[in-house]
Amino acid sequence: MRIPTAPPSGIKRIADAFAGSAERAAFMPYLMGGFPDLATSRGIGEAYAAAGADLIELGLPFSDPLADGPVIHAAGTAALDAGATVEDVLRVGRALAASVPVVAMAYANLVLARGTASFARDLAASHISGLIVPDLPMEEAPALLGACDAEGVALVPLVAPTTTDERLAEIGARARGFLYTVSVTGTTGERDALNGLASVLARARAHADVPVAVGFGIATPEQAAAAAAAGADGVIVGSRLVRAAAEADDPPAVVAALVREFAAALR
Repeated sequence: MRIPTAPPSGIKRIADAFAGSAERAAFMPYLMGGFPDLATSRGIGEAYAAAGADLIELGLPFSDPLADGPVIHAAGTAALDAGATVEDVLRVGRALAASVPVVAMAYANLVLARGTASFARDLAASHISGLIVPDLPMEEAPALLGACDAEGVALVPLVAPTTTDERLAEIGARARGFLYTVSVTGTTGERDALNGLASVLARARAHADVPVAVGFGIATPEQAAAAAAAGADGVIVGSRLVRAAAEADDPPAVVAALVREFAAALR
């Protein structure tokens, strides 16, 4: 008789996704859960997976998204106005997790309102592999890190160009899944140029034993390829795809074409 095996932990799924992209950088498109509505957001995520995404970053809409620029902020507001809840978005994540590892992006208030242990359990129950909390300071992260570790969920920290070497070492030592390296100072959003990226990535890599992924500001396949050439193990693209979805009559079809371009550029 075949004995059922437990699904791999989220931490292992993320590691496998990066390892499976050994000859190129892993591609991780961002999806705002519930935008423009729940069904379409799931369709966009499915299009991401079918078009070559290695992982998906799933945003939980929040009323005061401090790290997000105008495009993602507007999408989150629209999702909330349409009635999207945390439970709704986690169901979208569970559906997408059947195809690719999903990493949730949630602001600290959403996590703390449910309790760290409860939130980590909810992620694991939804087969979501990781969690990014952009407004959670390192000093306040241990409780959530312990809760996520207990559930096999990777708590992914962020570092910025302004992060000191001392702080990079502390953050890198606690990183799970990958280290999210912010390419520019400021909020999310498309940029014309990404200056000094190789130096930022080299500093991050020197302090991390997990893959280093870069996000914020990457708007074109050429910029994605340049980020990979500069040393990124993964490339995250958000605003460009969210803007395309907002402008499209058929969002899944339009974003699928873009994802194919980004994925091809990273090969």
